Amino acid sequence: MDSARNFVGGPVVDVLSRYEPAGPAEAADARRVRELAGGGGDPWLRSTPLHTTASALIVHPPTRRVLLRRHPRQRSWLQVGGHGDPGESDPASIALREAVEETGLGDLKPWPDASLLQVVIVPVAAGRGEPAHEHADLRFVFATDAPDAARPENPEAPLRWLTVAEALEITAEANVREALRRVARLLDQGGPAPAGGPATRL
Repeated sequence: MDSARNFVGGPVVDVLSRYEPAGPAEAADARRVRELAGGGGDPWLRSTPLHTTASALIVHPPTRRVLLRRHPRQRSWLQVGGHGDPGESDPASIALREAVEETGLGDLKPWPDASLLQVVIVPVAAGRGEPAHEHADLRFVFATDAPDAARPENPEAPLRWLTVAEALEITAEANVREALRRVARLLDQGGPAPAGGPATRL
């Protein structure tokens, strides 16, 4: 096992060490996340003002569609994903678990491989007893062969299959729009690295 994985933040450091950010803003976010994960604490702890989350852009490549979820708290259509559970530390595994829980899709596979799609730090407003804080979100892409099997986790969080163009229209968040543009490039090019460097493999 790689020595970078021998502490709780190791898998995050490992993923980021093989990822090439797409520009200065993403590089700055990646640097903050590396510092968080490499500091010896648990980067997934929800009690810290900045903590790691993992999310998934789910695609159906044959129809070039992406699945988005309506998030009531953010009042926006976003990708699926969320926090790590106690004992979890691998970003891609957390993103996959969250994706399965929120969509009911049991056949999800990394697509085109287990590459990191995007890293971004997003502000989260206070609510549900939590103060304002930041999510250091690590984003991955998963594909399904059974798009019609998608089921919302609850009635307040509906799901919609959309073309990338449609998804861009209904998504207000600039960072999610950038993620969708990277997904579009993957669909167009058959799966090369979405940012500036080689594909990142876990």
